[in-house]
Amino acid sequence: MLKALLEKLLSSSRSVKRTVTASLDFITVMFSLWLAFCLRLGELYYPPQHQWWIFLAGPVIAIPIFIKFGLYRAIIRYLGMRAIWTVVQATMLYSILFALLVLISNVQGVPRTVYGIQAVIILLLAGGTRLAARWWIIHIQNNYGSLGKQSQCIPPVIIYGAGSSGMQLVAALKMSRQLRPVAFIDDDPALENNQINGLNIYPFTKLSHLIDRYKAVDVLLALPSVSRSRRSDIIRLLEAYPVHVRSLPGLMDLAEGKVKVSDIQEVDIGDLLGREPVEPIAELLHANITNKSVMVTGAGGSIGSELCRQIAKLEPTTLILYELNEFSLYAIEKELQQHQSSLTIVAVLGSVQNQQRLERVCQQFNVNTIYHAAAYKHVPLVEKNTTEAIQNNIFGTLNCAKAAINSSVETFVLISTDKAVRPSNTMGASKRFAELVLQALAQDNENNPSTRFTMVRFGNVLGSSGSVVPLFREQIANGGPVTVTDKRIIRYFMTIPEAAELVIQAGSMGQGGDVFVLDMGEPVKIVDLAKRMIHLSGFVEKDQQDPDGDIEIIYTGLRPGEKLYEELLIGDKVSDTQHPKIMRAQEHIIVWAELRSILQKLQQCNNENDCQKVRDILMTHVSGFKPQCGVEDWLS
Repeated sequence: MLKALLEKLLSSSRSVKRTVTASLDFITVMFSLWLAFCLRLGELYYPPQHQWWIFLAGPVIAIPIFIKFGLYRAIIRYLGMRAIWTVVQATMLYSILFALLVLISNVQGVPRTVYGIQAVIILLLAGGTRLAARWWIIHIQNNYGSLGKQSQCIPPVIIYGAGSSGMQLVAALKMSRQLRPVAFIDDDPALENNQINGLNIYPFTKLSHLIDRYKAVDVLLALPSVSRSRRSDIIRLLEAYPVHVRSLPGLMDLAEGKVKVSDIQEVDIGDLLGREPVEPIAELLHANITNKSVMVTGAGGSIGSELCRQIAKLEPTTLILYELNEFSLYAIEKELQQHQSSLTIVAVLGSVQNQQRLERVCQQFNVNTIYHAAAYKHVPLVEKNTTEAIQNNIFGTLNCAKAAINSSVETFVLISTDKAVRPSNTMGASKRFAELVLQALAQDNENNPSTRFTMVRFGNVLGSSGSVVPLFREQIANGGPVTVTDKRIIRYFMTIPEAAELVIQAGSMGQGGDVFVLDMGEPVKIVDLAKRMIHLSGFVEKDQQDPDGDIEIIYTGLRPGEKLYEELLIGDKVSDTQHPKIMRAQEHIIVWAELRSILQKLQQCNNENDCQKVRDILMTHVSGFKPQCGVEDWLS
């Protein structure tokens, strides 16, 4: 009976539900007035004939007020405290208008305290019945009929963090019915054995018991304001349990609106590293950008697009997006226009190999600062497309630099890589040679009167194109195996936003020809990262000790040109800067007069597609270049 009534009511149209609610309110107002008389007079009240009309006038006044205040637009199952406050406001207005009507009409036998008593009764009945209906709908949905059976199929989840974000998350999950929260875990002993929204709060030591009791396979981290190092510690503790760990976004994201189920995401890989970002130095962020015309080459790439996002927030006069890939350019232009509608954004399709176009753009928009992120970076692909990589990475950089000089650009910042240090592949060698070009031009006072050239060198960024992290996520989602090139391989990692922020600050410190190195923290063993991602996805690694595990790690061997480890410095000469995460390196320089002739030979060999001579030139002039494999260009 109850099931049939509920399903019929829930499936009825909005107009029917509003009519039912308004009818109940009509009766409630009449009943509350009669009950107010009874309570005031202390007896079962029988109204005389001359008062009958006020019992009808009450709901006639109240219902239009309730309609005006939107009480019948509120959806009962999503009712909150804001709706109850609306009931209070509507009731107060009704009481005032009703009292004025009765007093003006000079109705005899109506004590003045009746108006206040009736208001309290309406609040209890109208507000209380709405809250009761909300509880009733949710309770019945969770426990009866087909709705209840569906509830039992919803995956149970444990919430780590019983703060305000955890409470909002539980409310959102209960409404969405995508996951079923069963308990809270929190580190605060004061919260232990308490309840929030019907869920008990337990200490971390009870997690194993909760997993067994509720058959939970998911743990959601509701800790947006906790430091990254603390979050990393918690994630490390959770690795030992057979659960899929996910999290809410950061505090700034939550500040923009209430927690939604769609906010739940995989654990931020930055949390695994536990690397705490350093507060930026405001004057360094703004120096080359605010009130200036800025151009980013490779604006659609991983680093280039993040540079554009951060630059846009620093109020340049114009932001020029220079990109060869049409779709990437469209995507970043669309994103920036949505969030920075007041900024002048210019999307330019073009190659860095076209110096004439670069110069035209710089001069037309009076570019003050260039961030040169355009480059071919994928090591195995560059190894088999040597001449094109040389043309883009070395001569593309040279073209940009010459365009900057000829257009009197103030600052030019090259995005370099740790693979430029004692490179074992063509990509790293080409990036180091690009550094040599800028270092030489920076010292050539005759041909470069004003442009400051700066290079910023750093390691892998999490989530970039070609990064192992998105590859591992995809492989885990597909059930494995996860591929690692070598058990011994290690890499430095940094988040893309932190890298872009440090690049901007380093560029502001350059005096001319500086090579800045970002502090990448501790290196990470790639196989350990793969294992942690498998565990945190709720799976067990399949190996000799556990042949019945879920996902296997397969070792594929080093790819062409790949090193076991990367370095950030060629020599030992390094000095601190005013930023604790940025160091200044002193590297070998080839003067422009000598380098110019080397570039001419390199260009000739490249035009002739003579990959072996190209490599010989690189080996001669790039310190420590020891290729791991022979020349493999597809067209050689």
